Amino acid sequence: MLIILMFVILLITSSCVTISQVKMSKVKWLADNEKSVLVNNFEKRGWIRGTSEEEDWNFFWTSVQTTRCIFNLDSGYRLGDDQLINHFPNHYELTRKDLLVKNIKRYRKELEKENSPLTEKDENCRYMHLDFIPVTYILPADYNIFVEEFRKNPTSTWIMKPNAKARGIGIFLINKLSQLKKWSRDSRQMGHNPKDTYVISKYIDNPHLIGGKKYDLRLYVLVTSYRPLKAFIYQLGFCRFCTVKYNSAVSELDNMFVHLTNVSIQKHGDDYNDKHGGKWTVHNLQMYLEHTHGKEVTDRVFDEINWIIVHSLKAVQGVMASDKHCFECYGYDVIIDENMKPWLIEVNASPSLTSTTAADRIMKYTLIDDVLKVICPNGEIPDARWNKVPPKDSMGHFDLLIDEELAAQDQHENKSRSVSGRLPRTRPQQQWK
Repeated sequence: MLIILMFVILLITSSCVTISQVKMSKVKWLADNEKSVLVNNFEKRGWIRGTSEEEDWNFFWTSVQTTRCIFNLDSGYRLGDDQLINHFPNHYELTRKDLLVKNIKRYRKELEKENSPLTEKDENCRYMHLDFIPVTYILPADYNIFVEEFRKNPTSTWIMKPNAKARGIGIFLINKLSQLKKWSRDSRQMGHNPKDTYVISKYIDNPHLIGGKKYDLRLYVLVTSYRPLKAFIYQLGFCRFCTVKYNSAVSELDNMFVHLTNVSIQKHGDDYNDKHGGKWTVHNLQMYLEHTHGKEVTDRVFDEINWIIVHSLKAVQGVMASDKHCFECYGYDVIIDENMKPWLIEVNASPSLTSTTAADRIMKYTLIDDVLKVICPNGEIPDARWNKVPPKDSMGHFDLLIDEELAAQDQHENKSRSVSGRLPRTRPQQQWK
């Protein structure tokens, strides 16, 4: 009888432990906002919502401000191996317009010191492989250099952007130095902080047009580690169109409905269509380009876009704090010119999760769903020590863009196979060096 009683107690205790483990296996999440594409994805997985930032949590979708507070040395906060956050501590090295430019310029110089073939230049001293951002200066620091460049080509148009703003706020075009001086004078009179910095870039005044309208691409890139670099590109990006046909005439320089594709601007235009939101899927763009320019040209354009993304990440790799608790889903903005050359315009740390159409809402819900599949496989408690590439069937609509760890393994295997007389294997997505 005593043996039976002990067995029953053991069984009950075992059941309690199992139940406790099940309860403990639920991911506890926090978020800075109530975007339905986030909340619905968390609830779909049966995750439990935390009640405060002080409470134990496993997954935190934060704003960049909250991330800054968490990683502030004065906070004394230390993340556990079961905690993940959606920003790297110094993400701004890639997402601040001025720092992006500085890091790419530094990256070029470092490669030149190494005599890398990537730094090859043409007869006009332009980079043949790393020329993927427009000529850009940082104001006010580079004002004199900019003036010198402007005077070489006084008929050129330039675009001014504040470093710390998004959604097209504070952007304007100039084609005369007097306009820049007037802006500087007006800014002082309006009491703007003189320490605020801007970037001024050569305006791409020959954009590729569709239906006579300018457009750009918004592409999503998921980075799970910078050292080694591991990044994925999303198949379901989109194009944003201007509502007014493009016109490079001086009289239209102030018409942002002609020049800026930001939905936050275009939705206020008379010609805005709230059913399709002035957007195409990237897939639709690919089909259009294949029909009008051929598959070879189209494939080359998207290969170059991948090249741009990889080397922009490599440009910040050395300075980025690659914290194992962090991942980031960036929004890349790219413009294709009439010569079918893509240009990197900027990188966004918190690409908008606001939906403007039903299709937009589905796409962004799917995006978050696929991000979570990669970083929290099977919806389980995250493990910051695990940083592998999930199986293809677990990546949703993400494609592996680069994995330096896997590339190093392949290189080692290829050397071994070469010695043994076997043919090496190759992975196209790894050929970025």
